[in-house]
Amino acid sequence: MTRREFSLLTAAAPAPSVQTGAPAPLALGGRRELAIDHEWIEALRGAELRPGLPIDAGRALALDHPWEGAFSAYTTILHAPGEPYRMYYRGSPEAGRDGNAGEVTCYAESPDGLQWTKPAVRVHALAGSLENNIILAGQAPYSHNFSPFIDTRPGVPEGARFKAMAGVSSSGLRGFVSGDGIRWRALREEPLLPPVRQTTYDSQNIAFWSAHEGCYVVYFRTWKRINGVNYRHVSRATSPDFLNWSQPAEMDFGGSPPEHLYTNQTAPYFRASHVYLGICARFFPGRQVLSEAQARAIGVNPNYFRDCSDVVLISSRGGHRYQRTFMEAFLRPGLGYQNWVSRSNYPALNIVPTGAGEMSFYVNRNYGQPTAHVQRYRLRLDGLASIHAGYAGGEVLSRTVSFAGRRLELNYSTSAAGFVRVELQDAAGRPLPGRSAAEGHELVGDETAGSYRWSSGEDVAQFAAQPLRLRFLLKDADLYSFRFTG
Repeated sequence: MTRREFSLLTAAAPAPSVQTGAPAPLALGGRRELAIDHEWIEALRGAELRPGLPIDAGRALALDHPWEGAFSAYTTILHAPGEPYRMYYRGSPEAGRDGNAGEVTCYAESPDGLQWTKPAVRVHALAGSLENNIILAGQAPYSHNFSPFIDTRPGVPEGARFKAMAGVSSSGLRGFVSGDGIRWRALREEPLLPPVRQTTYDSQNIAFWSAHEGCYVVYFRTWKRINGVNYRHVSRATSPDFLNWSQPAEMDFGGSPPEHLYTNQTAPYFRASHVYLGICARFFPGRQVLSEAQARAIGVNPNYFRDCSDVVLISSRGGHRYQRTFMEAFLRPGLGYQNWVSRSNYPALNIVPTGAGEMSFYVNRNYGQPTAHVQRYRLRLDGLASIHAGYAGGEVLSRTVSFAGRRLELNYSTSAAGFVRVELQDAAGRPLPGRSAAEGHELVGDETAGSYRWSSGEDVAQFAAQPLRLRFLLKDADLYSFRFTG
């Protein structure tokens, strides 16, 4: 790095204006902040928020049992430390009305999220045999979109540690509970959310306990008319006890262009539970890519190739607001006619850790085809998005924040020529003593939990709880997340 480059990148940023009645500092405490939205960002200069690049990790599970098949869908992945990874999905070999009697709920498991098996759970007999992986059957319409979660609310009885919601507009959303995630029972006969006349609930209905908001939340399909067009939309409701639910309210997408979101897949991120992430299916009805001859060549059902879909990334920090930071696809359909059919490329619910420095999400592929399966995609930890600066360098200035802890931990990556530096400033934009960018260590490398230090050391406890700003300087580098810890 030349002296001029260092001067440009470490020169004090213009001091932010100080206004009377300014908002209170954003209280970070010791939580991890991601580069997923602008919630903690005041300004970007020569840098940008950039979506991650999922890496295809191969087929995770073939949907090839006679009771699974071409129309299997609505997959959920669950994982708790020290326990098997669990996969739930609809088995449906034939196309039919939503909630028809031929749909079942299937189960698979894995020790590591990489290699999956279908155990004989011996819960439901099929053709006189219990040797199958079906956990729910004969309870139409609830196998259409059975979507479970692990209830992390403190004090939940072991027999109700697993919960689920399922249903369609005519049935309402029914609640289910389980102690082992395999044997389920209805929570009560009455639905938790009532039947409705309009088409609602007809994709995955995503519920979870939110430690961030101190309540249960559920996100589900509704429709919204925008500029004369009916779009697949998302609404949500909340509950203190999973039994009594608020009136549903539409989610606000912050003025972003309207699009059909077939699934929302909203769930707390496992490393930062105050951030809800959705790797969801974006649907384009009537946008036909394949010719009839191409459709016949891959054996897709003739009713399921005249639309296409891809995967997008959305986020929320609770309440009724989504962020569409990135409008472009997070995962494109990719090479091959089989990826450009209707209702393919639908992501499973939840992102899970699958190795040192790695996490994975899963996608239903080849819908309506004999080759229907679940595909795995991997990312670095926190790698859904980053703050990126190129060779010319750039910086990001935070809002006024407060923190708790003794050291600053960064998840970052640089080239051999690049670096990351950090400056702590007071609320007026002045470098704190001994914590200027010029006194900061130049981080070069690739770490998911790198400790930052200045010439005076890494301990920043003396500045805890006071209003300050962070200034990150980057050259040919990406910053994925940070937190104060220790």
